[in-house]
Amino acid sequence: MFSKKTWEAFVKKIYYSLSLKHRIWLTFVVLIMFGLTATGGIAYWIASKEIQRNALKTSQDTVNQSAQIVNERLKNIGIAVRALMFSDPFKQVMTDAQNNDRDHYYNTWTSLQGVFSQVKFNDSMIDSILIASPIGDYYHTSNVRDTANSFYDSDLYKHFKEIKRGFWTKGHKDAFFMDKQDVISLVVEGVNELGEKRSDVYVVINVKQDDLYELFMENLSTAEKQYYFVDSEGEDVNLDNRSSQEDQLTKHSAFTKQLSDEMMGSFFYKDKKKEYLVNYARLEVKNDWMIVGIQSKSDLLAKLNGIKKATIYVILGLMVLSLFIANNMIYLVLKPLYSLQRLMKRVEENDLNVRFESEYKDEVSQVGFRFNRMLDEIKQLIEDVKVRESEKRKAEIKALSAQMDPHFFYNTLNTIYCKSVLGENKDVNEMILALSQMFQLSLSGGRDLITLEDELDHVRQYLAIQQISYEELFVCHIEVHPELLACGIPKVVIQPLVENSILHGFQDRESGGEIYINAQSEEDWLHLTVEDNGTGLIPEQLMASIIHPTTMDEGYALRNIYHRLQLYYGDQQRMIISNNESGGARIEIWIPKQTEGMG
Repeated sequence: MFSKKTWEAFVKKIYYSLSLKHRIWLTFVVLIMFGLTATGGIAYWIASKEIQRNALKTSQDTVNQSAQIVNERLKNIGIAVRALMFSDPFKQVMTDAQNNDRDHYYNTWTSLQGVFSQVKFNDSMIDSILIASPIGDYYHTSNVRDTANSFYDSDLYKHFKEIKRGFWTKGHKDAFFMDKQDVISLVVEGVNELGEKRSDVYVVINVKQDDLYELFMENLSTAEKQYYFVDSEGEDVNLDNRSSQEDQLTKHSAFTKQLSDEMMGSFFYKDKKKEYLVNYARLEVKNDWMIVGIQSKSDLLAKLNGIKKATIYVILGLMVLSLFIANNMIYLVLKPLYSLQRLMKRVEENDLNVRFESEYKDEVSQVGFRFNRMLDEIKQLIEDVKVRESEKRKAEIKALSAQMDPHFFYNTLNTIYCKSVLGENKDVNEMILALSQMFQLSLSGGRDLITLEDELDHVRQYLAIQQISYEELFVCHIEVHPELLACGIPKVVIQPLVENSILHGFQDRESGGEIYINAQSEEDWLHLTVEDNGTGLIPEQLMASIIHPTTMDEGYALRNIYHRLQLYYGDQQRMIISNNESGGARIEIWIPKQTEGMG
């Protein structure tokens, strides 16, 4: 048996590690298997007991019937002997023997032939009849007398003198007639009409052993059971012709000890690990003789194998059916819980519009309704947070946009001042005009998103200013498909990238710089690229400083753009910094392609 600690360990480590469905299923399985196994086992036990009881009764009835048949037949032979003694020829034998008168011997012998024939006709089992007397033997003429063997010298006569009464003998060779048949003999002393036994006359009735054997075996089946005609010592009444080991069971002393003095009975006898059912019934005519039936217990209960198989098949079938029903019952029980679980998974995917529905008011439904109230509260909180975050993001975007303007305007005004000091008024006029147009584009009616076309115009005004400031330093190439000009883009995104190329990429150059601005459509994305043939960058270091800034100077413009894109698009944007084949810097930006509402 499991100890309490072992059981608790099993429950914690195995049982509770299973899903609720599997725990319920396992519980169903254990209960069903226990119930079906117990029911099947009890049913099999009851069936085995009933079959064994019926088999015992049937076997005993069969043995009793056989014993009764043999008993009646032997009793009838005894009656035939008494009828013989009441005949006139036998009375004459008794008188002549008493008087020692041989004068009537042949006449009496002749008279007895009819009596002998009648007795043998009435019972075909009688093989021969011998009347032994002091004046001579009388017998049927169909039998040839062996005169060398006198009855008075035989063991039968000696045995009679010992027990002083009539008796039946076991199987033996007939010593009185020439055919030497295997017979069973009835020996009685002759009695006259007055009941006197003083004549020393004896009657010997020889019954054919084979006929007697066939008689008691006539209604017995030896297919599953062996039958024997034995005495109380287990010795055969008929001549012993046994050969197998099983045939010798009745001769075991342990076997004969269990043969009680009752007229009938049964018991189980075990020999060399094999058990037998034994039934016996004694003969009334000779209590020492009995019919014994022996059957292997395994053969007796062979029918139980079919019942056992049928029981197992029924149990297995019911188990399969029960498990099928259990699965369906578990599904019905857990169906509301599965529904609630699916709704929770949809909530995990940010679908807050789902709601649990049920027409029942059980525990799971109550949990589902509370789940609905929780979703309503969460949805309202999210809406409130979205409003606050939107307002906060707009404020941050405006702040970042405001940071861009002073940085650029500081550099531009410084250039205009230098030009005016040098008297380059034409350049100053062009720069002021370009700057005013930049102001106009940057204001953009207060919008944070402008079209790509407006952003490129803003870049062109910036380039006009810078080309005046840095004559012959660089040229800029812009390649954009006309269909993309209407796409939305946060304002002041491309201009800082161009500025980064001029100030950092060409700082060691005096001429020959080239800047390439390209916009492409990639499915639902707008792909922007700004690259130059300058000195290049250290991409990993610069990207790290953008994502995790340590100073405010290194990568300031790029960091500003990166954070503004994050505020606009969240994870729906990407920026990659690298060097191109010429060694110059390449900055690529992917943002969602948006054209609606940008007209």
